[in-house]
Amino acid sequence: MKVAIAGAGAVGRSIARELVESHDVTLLERNPEHIDVEAIPAAHWRLGDACELSLLESVGLHEFDVVIAATGDDKANVVLSLLSKTEFAVPRVVARVNDPRNEWLFDEAWGVDVAVSTPRMLASLVEEAVSVGDLVRLMEFRKGQANLVEITLPDDTPWGGKPVKRLELPRDATLVTILRGPRVIVPERDEPLEGGDELLFVAVAEVEDQLRELLLHPQQR
Repeated sequence: MKVAIAGAGAVGRSIARELVESHDVTLLERNPEHIDVEAIPAAHWRLGDACELSLLESVGLHEFDVVIAATGDDKANVVLSLLSKTEFAVPRVVARVNDPRNEWLFDEAWGVDVAVSTPRMLASLVEEAVSVGDLVRLMEFRKGQANLVEITLPDDTPWGGKPVKRLELPRDATLVTILRGPRVIVPERDEPLEGGDELLFVAVAEVEDQLRELLLHPQQR
């Protein structure tokens, strides 16, 4: 898979290190001081402004599978996302949100498939760590208008010992995995639920309240 990452600061380089062993990674950076080929020698480095069509054409952006707009400038990330999607038809565009107040801009209309807001993710992880018996939204998938949400079952959950197949999930919601201590469990139909289980769902926002009621305030079944 070909991946272009705009911004070779600390964030961009960290992403590149994670991906470069398995994918063809190109880093785009306009600041010469951030060009450090020796830091990630397996990546391709290009000096230039990722918001300039000439640079994007020169790297053949239309051939890339993923573009990651990871600069520290929200305006640049939005512009690159829009160019990637409208001018080069890149299938997947991921954009970093630096200022949560700008998050409303990072949607499909601006070419963003997935917006990643570090402050929001950190806040969600804090909530996830301390919230038992509530639904926590961990990540938004903008293009499909779906979210990754987590529910931790209380120790005294009435679902304890009941199999996954008893969950009558609402439409547009699916159970992705169960986290139980150090275990990551594929939610097979006969897998019994336990108090303390962390359940991860992908669901549209409209059914989140239904999930909360189903898991945390179930009627006698």
